[in-house]
Amino acid sequence: MSLPIPRWEFIALCAALMALNSLAIDIMLPALQQIGASLGVENENHRQYVITAYILGFGTGQLFFGPISDRFGRRAPLVVGLIIYVAAVAAAAVAPTFGILLACRVVQGIGAAATRVIAVSIVRDTFEGRRMAEVMSLIFMVFMAIPVVAPGIGQFIMLFATWHWIFVTMAVGALIVSTWSLLRLPETLHPEYRRPLTVNAVVGGFRIVLTNRIALCYAFASTFIFGAMFGFINSAQQIYLEVFHVGELFPLIFAGVAGVLAFSNFLNARLVGRIGMRRLSQSALLLFLAISLIWLVVSLEMQMPLWLFIAFFAGAMVPFGCLGANFNALAMEPLGELAGTASSILGFMQTFLGGLLGTLIGQAYNGTVTPLAAGFCSVSVAALLMILVAERGRLFQPHNPPV
Repeated sequence: MSLPIPRWEFIALCAALMALNSLAIDIMLPALQQIGASLGVENENHRQYVITAYILGFGTGQLFFGPISDRFGRRAPLVVGLIIYVAAVAAAAVAPTFGILLACRVVQGIGAAATRVIAVSIVRDTFEGRRMAEVMSLIFMVFMAIPVVAPGIGQFIMLFATWHWIFVTMAVGALIVSTWSLLRLPETLHPEYRRPLTVNAVVGGFRIVLTNRIALCYAFASTFIFGAMFGFINSAQQIYLEVFHVGELFPLIFAGVAGVLAFSNFLNARLVGRIGMRRLSQSALLLFLAISLIWLVVSLEMQMPLWLFIAFFAGAMVPFGCLGANFNALAMEPLGELAGTASSILGFMQTFLGGLLGTLIGQAYNGTVTPLAAGFCSVSVAALLMILVAERGRLFQPHNPPV
C-alpha cells in the first residue's frame, strides 16, 4: 500500500514506538543499585526483577493487543496502550515499596506491548518480503540507538536527582511519541481485513500461527536469540561494576557495544536485499554460535580482562544485528492476513519466553562472565536446531522450503 507520510517518517515513527520499550529497560540500568538500596532489596540479584517484571508484562500484553488490533485497527489499541504506559510510569515514580514498583513495571510492560504489536503489524500491512526485512532492519537500527544513549541519560539523571525522576523522563518521552502518533500515524489495516473478536476467531488465528512450521520455528529461533540479549541486560550492571569495576564508565562502555549492534542492523538493511533473509540470517547465526563457543572456552580457561570481554561481546553483536529483524520478517512473511495476531504471538514468545530465558541466564551470575557466555552458546545452538526444523535440514536456500 502507499504511505500517506514520507517513508523516512514512517520508519522513524515505528522506531520511536519500539524505542519506548528499549528506553524502559536500558535507562534503568544505572539506577538498579540505588533502587535496591532505597527500597530495601537485600539480595543483589533480586534487583534484576525491575527488568524482569517489565519484560513479563510486555510479553503477556501482546497476546491481547494482537487480536484487538486485528479487530479495531492499529490506531485505537495503540492509544490505549500508550495511556496505560504513561499512567504506570507515573505511579512507579512514587512507588513506596519494591513490590509496588514491580507491579507498576508489569503494568507499564502491558501498555508498552501495544507499541510493539502495532509497530510490527503496520510494517507487515505495508511491506512484503525483502522490503519488509529492509524496513524492519532500519527500524531496528534506530531502535538500537536508544541503548547507546539511555544508560547515559539514566546516569545523568542520577547525578542531579533520585531514581524517581527516571520514570518521569520515561513519561515525558511516551507523551511526545503519543502526540506524534496521533497526529501522523496512518491506519494501515483495511476494513475488509479486520477479523472478528470472538473466541473462535482468536483461537483460530492462534491455531493458524502455531501450526505454520516456518513461522513457529523462526519465532522460536528469535526467542532463543532474544533470550541471550535479555540475559546480558539483566546482568550487565553487575558484570561491568562488580567484575570489571568500571564505575561511571559503565554507560559509555554499554553505549559503545550498543553502537556496534546499531551499525550491524544498518549493515543488515544494506545487505538483505542482495543476499536474502535466509542466507544472511543463517550465516550470521553460525558466526554468532562460533564466537559464543570460543568466548565460553576462553572464559573457562582464564580470568578474562575487560578488553577481551568487550571484544567477544562486541564481536557477537556484529552477527546478532542480522538475526532479529530477519527472523521476525521470516516468521511474519506467511501470516500477512492476520498480522496483529501473528505479531502478538511472536512478540509474546520473544519477550515473555525470551525474558524467562534471560532471567535464568541473569540469575546464574556468579561473579564471572562464564554464565553469560554459556547462555549465549546454548541459545544459539537451540536457535540453529529450530531453523534446521523450519528448513527441513537445508540451509542457505533463497525461498521457502516445500511444506
